[in-house]
Amino acid sequence: MAARYVAIIMDGNARWARDRGVPVLEGHRQGAQALKRTVRNAVELGIRELTVYAFSTENWTRPRTEVDGLMRMFAGLIESETGELAEQGVRMRFVGRREEVSRRLRERMGWAEERTVANQRMTLFVAFNYGGRAEILDAATRFEGGGDDEFARLLYAPDMNDPELLIRTSGERRLSNFLLWQCAYSELVFSDSLWPDFDKPELEACLEEFAARERRFGAR
Repeated sequence: MAARYVAIIMDGNARWARDRGVPVLEGHRQGAQALKRTVRNAVELGIRELTVYAFSTENWTRPRTEVDGLMRMFAGLIESETGELAEQGVRMRFVGRREEVSRRLRERMGWAEERTVANQRMTLFVAFNYGGRAEILDAATRFEGGGDDEFARLLYAPDMNDPELLIRTSGERRLSNFLLWQCAYSELVFSDSLWPDFDKPELEACLEEFAARERRFGAR
């Protein structure tokens, strides 16, 4: 079965930069190019939803120069790439705690969502200032009772389908606080490729590994 709903932990930018003796922000810039390629490839491969882990609630503890550089880069990427995403039929959605990011960045996020709201070919969910525990906690503070469906409607993007496949690059094998509720039954595939090197053949290999598995959702 082909995966329609895919999530990716884009890991390895800093290691890629360190291996090449270049600044870490260059690794993040190359990672942004890898994301651009991956979105295009995902559209071509028929993926309906792609959720990527761009910046976690824990990433604020990184060096200030790196965080400031990332914020500038994210704002610039939204401005420069939204038009092309719109042409590809991609709808953009941002999930996470927006109140903790700058006003300029929040405005860019809102602008990109409005610009692409009518697109239906694929939805790109960008997890930004996101943490799985934070999402569950934020939902729990508003939960007034009920079951799974009622609780799920309080998550950041209740219209997001649970990922069928979660990919993590760079050889690491952990969730790192990403989509803890949504990935309860996701198939996990770990790629040794550093994120800036992630390409279409690697994505196809991950999709092929998923297709070869039998999903049981706890049954025998």
